[in-house]
Amino acid sequence: MNAMTRIPLDADLFASSTPHHPEPTGKVRRRFRTIWISDVHLGTRGCNAQMLIDFLDHVDSDTLFLVGDIIDGWRMKKRFYWPPSHNDVVWRIMKRAKRGTRVVYIPGNHDEMFRQFTGLSFGAVEIRRKAIHETADGRKLLVLHGDEFDAVMLAHRWLAFVGDALYVSLMRLNTAVNAVRRRFGLPYWSLSKLAKHKVKNAVEFIGRFEEVVAHAADARGVDGVVCGHIHTAEMRRIGNVDYYNDGDWVEGCTALVEHVDGRMEVLHWADEIAARKAAELVAAEATEALVALAA
Repeated sequence: MNAMTRIPLDADLFASSTPHHPEPTGKVRRRFRTIWISDVHLGTRGCNAQMLIDFLDHVDSDTLFLVGDIIDGWRMKKRFYWPPSHNDVVWRIMKRAKRGTRVVYIPGNHDEMFRQFTGLSFGAVEIRRKAIHETADGRKLLVLHGDEFDAVMLAHRWLAFVGDALYVSLMRLNTAVNAVRRRFGLPYWSLSKLAKHKVKNAVEFIGRFEEVVAHAADARGVDGVVCGHIHTAEMRRIGNVDYYNDGDWVEGCTALVEHVDGRMEVLHWADEIAARKAAELVAAEATEALVALAA
């Protein structure tokens, strides 16, 4: 689709406004060919918006895929929660599109209200149901959220809402745990991610989901698939297909990136921040030592 119909909202004006947390200037960003992020869940307390802002301020790309559940419409129907940091995430995405990055938004089940706008564009952000991405090394990847392969979502929608309520409770506990860790100067740690990998049923569900998605991608004749939905970042070969999941920004705080040569990588941003702070501490100590020697 060459020409995208624009939704009549002034997205350009929003992108030209001033964010609550200003974008840093003069910073050299890590450049990638493509970035995929999903399951941000803006509008919930579990969203790690500040960490995502840090990510967006340190990276850039030719193409950015938003692979669903960027906004949590399910939770916002029950209680409105939208702090300035959530607005700043949207601002950075819109600003990126205005600067020339191709931004493709593929709504998921939590932001399914935007699926009715498939084929339109909000500002320079394209809204699609799914997309085909060709990597630098010539592979064709199917990009979709993944809820269409979730048996619970398809057959028992009411159960999905019950599960969502339980998940929100776990996220609240996760937020409380990390608030205490920050007070003691400890890095981010995902309680929910640990629980998910310890529970046998959760592990089995993830494995089945990955295999079903990979099988569907193989049937469509593509080389690989990129999805989100299950909040579990992964890169592995399943049969004839390369399966990629970009994770989430509630539990794992991860993104999938494509390097200029087509190589794929999952970035664990909590680890990236911890490594950066450690390097800054070493540099500061080295500077203090040099000053002491010169005195």
